[in-house]
Amino acid sequence: MKCIIVEDEFPAREELKYFINNFSNIKIINEFDNGVDVLKFIQENTIDVIFLDINIPMLDGMLLAKTIKQFKISPKIVFITAYKEHAVDAFELEAFDYVLKPYSEERIVSMLKKLESSEKSKTIENKRRDKNLLDESSLDKVSLWKNDKLIVVKINDIYYCEANERETIVFTKEDKYIVKSSITEFEKNLPSSKFFKTHRSYIVNTSKIKEIIPWFNNTYKLKLKDINLEVPVSRSKIKEFRKVMHI
Repeated sequence: MKCIIVEDEFPAREELKYFINNFSNIKIINEFDNGVDVLKFIQENTIDVIFLDINIPMLDGMLLAKTIKQFKISPKIVFITAYKEHAVDAFELEAFDYVLKPYSEERIVSMLKKLESSEKSKTIENKRRDKNLLDESSLDKVSLWKNDKLIVVKINDIYYCEANERETIVFTKEDKYIVKSSITEFEKNLPSSKFFKTHRSYIVNTSKIKEIIPWFNNTYKLKLKDINLEVPVSRSKIKEFRKVMHI
């Protein structure tokens, strides 16, 4: 993690540097005593955290924070100040923390641990997201049985799947194919960003949904493009389906 310190009082700046260097793995890459120089620096450099005093020359910390928050990618902001009255404004700016002077060692160390923990969680989440994107991007074709032959079918050509005892029938616009596994097993081969299991017996390609029709017991029936068929959405799947379809 990389940070900068924005503090015009030398003793306060040195004290904060001591805590960061001795109680965290956060790297201090620069320090400033005014807001204008900070703005120029952030426009040209990437940092993870800014420790920001409010009462600084040329461009006060609160106005600087509001400007930084408009950037496409902005660092976490930890306000370091002697003034309690700006706490509400800091909250509205979604500041990571608001630490009052004089510093309490326990308070500062707790904040630093929280910062590092949040960055670790962010890294894990980014790795998980990247892996999911990689996994799903590789799933563009699947081999399905038809007339004792394996046919390579594009994933996006699949409209829906239907359970048939221990097998699964996969439907495209003009054909149907057999998968010699349960629908639950076959679902693992489909990207979750495109396919949704609406019912224990049905999986639907959400990009092929034409109409969502309210049905009894607050459920739905789905009409698909190009196919004269209605697929049910079971009650147990309604909440998740609404979320997926932004209803």
